Amino acid sequence: MIRIIGIDPGSQRTGYGVIELNDSDLVYIASGVVKLPKTPLPVRLKIIFDGINEIIDHYQPTELGIEEVFMSKNPGSALKLGQARGAAIVAAANAGLEISEYSARTIKKSVVGAGAASKNQVQKMVIQLLKLNDVPSEDAADGLAVAICHGYSRRAVRLLAKSDSGRFSRGRYH
Repeated sequence: MIRIIGIDPGSQRTGYGVIELNDSDLVYIASGVVKLPKTPLPVRLKIIFDGINEIIDHYQPTELGIEEVFMSKNPGSALKLGQARGAAIVAAANAGLEISEYSARTIKKSVVGAGAASKNQVQKMVIQLLKLNDVPSEDAADGLAVAICHGYSRRAVRLLAKSDSGRFSRGRYH
């Protein structure tokens, strides 16, 4: 059993989702949002760092998946997003978590099947995949989507390792 935290970083709201990967099942544990006040960026970065630390301490994940920075029309927004991401990554690194990064397109394709899926589509698929009774906020659903993407990625690697029975070596059939 592996416990994964997924992070959708933001300089105004940082969504998170915690799931467990049990053999072939993804099990919902928790989700939510680290809400940030309208204060100077350094204060918000500390709130993200402290919030992610608290979540890690409470739910004890062993791995973290986080969304990569996407290029924005506004370079200032992209820089702030990168700093928010950095605060979350440092919290995870300090806790000794294994950290994996995924593009928004990869996350959407993993969860919905289409890399250009809308936030609403991601939210609906997260509800279905995790068999949720309640609708998580968009930011929390995005955090869960990152965790699901990481879980699927991890499971695929494990399945490939199991299927390697020594018949293939360096891509050539023996």
